[in-house]
Amino acid sequence: MKRTTIALEEGLLVHLKREALARGQTVQALVNDLLVQALRPADRPSAAFVWPVVKGRLQPGVRLDDRDALFDLMDGR
Repeated sequence: MKRTTIALEEGLLVHLKREALARGQTVQALVNDLLVQALRPADRPSAAFVWPVVKGRLQPGVRLDDRDALFDLMDGR
């Protein structure tokens, strides 16, 4: 295990000590657990982006979910 020094915001160390005591952990173990949780990639898939479409503003034949067709339409093909 590596050692390092970090500067914490005012009152954060007090909060960490209280939380560690409540969990029955050392401050070091608590900080390590919290950092591992925070840096772990999300297990859930990201939400799909939905294009907002205002009725009457899209030209006929425009499909925003088909990039190639959209580019063809923009290029006049």
